[in-house]
Amino acid sequence: MNIRRFALLTGAFLSLLSIGAAEAQQKTKQIYLVTHGSEADPFWIEWNRGVSAACERIRAKCNVSFHSNNVASQKEAIGAAIAAKADAIATTSAEPNLWTAEVTAANRAGIPVVFFNSDDPKAARYAYVGANLYQAGVIWAKYLVDNKLVKSGDKVFLPVEAAGATYQVQETAGIASVFDPIGVKHQVLEVGSDPANLISRMTEYLTANRDTKAIIGLGDLVTGNARAALKNIGAKPGQIPVVGWGNSKDTADSVVAGYVVAGLWQYPFDQGYMPVIVADGVAKAGTKGYDIVTLAPYDKSNVQDILTALATSKKK
Repeated sequence: MNIRRFALLTGAFLSLLSIGAAEAQQKTKQIYLVTHGSEADPFWIEWNRGVSAACERIRAKCNVSFHSNNVASQKEAIGAAIAAKADAIATTSAEPNLWTAEVTAANRAGIPVVFFNSDDPKAARYAYVGANLYQAGVIWAKYLVDNKLVKSGDKVFLPVEAAGATYQVQETAGIASVFDPIGVKHQVLEVGSDPANLISRMTEYLTANRDTKAIIGLGDLVTGNARAALKNIGAKPGQIPVVGWGNSKDTADSVVAGYVVAGLWQYPFDQGYMPVIVADGVAKAGTKGYDIVTLAPYDKSNVQDILTALATSKKK
């Protein structure tokens, strides 16, 4: 082989290598975000804004799916993400001990899994972004007790979108740890995720249980719509104090109006944004990530900060 021919072949070979490298660099990352939440829930609307912002920043294709507490549907979506050889998966734990097999399969395939919003520490996930749900329950119950809004023998109503879901189980356990020793009674009622139906069911409960002394909303939809149910039975602001999640404008406005006395802010935009960034980071590094806690209480004294945050995030 003469030198000129060798040089031509070598040049062609190097050109192919450079083309392959360029194609590899241009390969779009595929990140799957699979949530038990509902597209109609104000929290998940704000969460999705965060996801979109993060995906745009890292130039990834993010495949988002909402499953409205349908475990079988969520399971199928996680399996599809593994089969598609996702670069990373971020998901919620709709029920305790639910995704052990799926996370194990993802790990074997070299796909990091990050949990957000509701955790399953026993699963071999890489990281968690979200609130400590047990602690949330403790905070709500202690707020009512410490501010002398409930006492021994009182009844507290705990409406929830999906009974048996991780968030309900963990939050109720935290509430019980405060209420049970002092004899405050509490009752969980599943009311679903459709706003009109859940307002109707909450109204029916409050009508039939006029001795209810307080409400703890275990989800954003029930907390945000508690004011409507209270108005339906003629309750005045603060007559039956409400505490619960405060990630929506409806709840923040209810704090201003006096129906909700305290809310917990989970930074919904960040709960969408950070799992994408963390998942991308651990996928690159190939190592375990870390946990990020997103939780802050607010009441009438600082509710304007929440309203400002909600208004600002919509502009992002």
